[in-house]
Amino acid sequence: MGTDSGAPAGAPGDGGERPDAGDDATTPDDIERAHLRDPADRSFTIARPSAPEHVRGWLRRFWIPVWDVPRGGTAEQKVLQYPVCLAITTPAYSRLLGPNPGLSTTVLEGRGWGFGAMFAPAAGAVLHGGPVAELTGTYRELDAVPLLAGFTAEVRARMAADPTDPDAQAACCALWVRRLQLLGPPGEEDLLVNALVEEVEQDPELLAVGALCERFGITERSLQRLTARRLGLSPAWLIRRRRLHEAAGALRGPEALAQLADRLGYADQAHFTRDFTASTGLSPGRFARRWRD
Repeated sequence: MGTDSGAPAGAPGDGGERPDAGDDATTPDDIERAHLRDPADRSFTIARPSAPEHVRGWLRRFWIPVWDVPRGGTAEQKVLQYPVCLAITTPAYSRLLGPNPGLSTTVLEGRGWGFGAMFAPAAGAVLHGGPVAELTGTYRELDAVPLLAGFTAEVRARMAADPTDPDAQAACCALWVRRLQLLGPPGEEDLLVNALVEEVEQDPELLAVGALCERFGITERSLQRLTARRLGLSPAWLIRRRRLHEAAGALRGPEALAQLADRLGYADQAHFTRDFTASTGLSPGRFARRWRD
């Protein structure tokens, strides 16, 4: 069974290697760079089905971790999560998780599984029925969410026999899709929230909140209020987290630290080192050596 430290995560998280990555884990994709995994850790696998097109306004993807940690051992999973809410169901608990502004840490033990959903940025406030700030760094029971009452038992019934069974996983994905379809299409503000986050995540040249405001024709104060209510986070946090994701991906390759710091918009290598170390618990050099060695 997995145990948590810090804000509850409940499973290896929304990062990790792609299911088809095989033994070549040296080139991180957009998902893996969020997961600060030890490249020598083979205690888990993560299937990651994509969301159907017609619900992508509410759902980014699923993640389905299955782990088997040798008896008496533990496997610590650290994730720099995205600015979204998550859901995770395991045999022990089932939760709607708010965004984690820090480092999400989960300790895996024994054998277990989880079935997770990574929502689109707009979905958190709609599912919760209130400001996402109320969920930031914490969680609520999944069955307490009106749209998801009874959902936990349905997932457990399908996953219990064999959590690696593709048919069981597909059936649980379908359960999520049917529930999210009840929300109808995203509204104007929902689409704006999704677009704001996508703009930050996809443009490495976007380094200032003022530039984001200009692109969307919104004042900085209005943007701060919107992201606080809908994401539980600040616009500056979005940019900083994107930079940390970029850093975690690039550090698994050959780029020099000074060059990386400059490309990410840090004043110098020292500032980059302090930020990365404070956020992950590992210096950039130490993190890079885990992969380069």
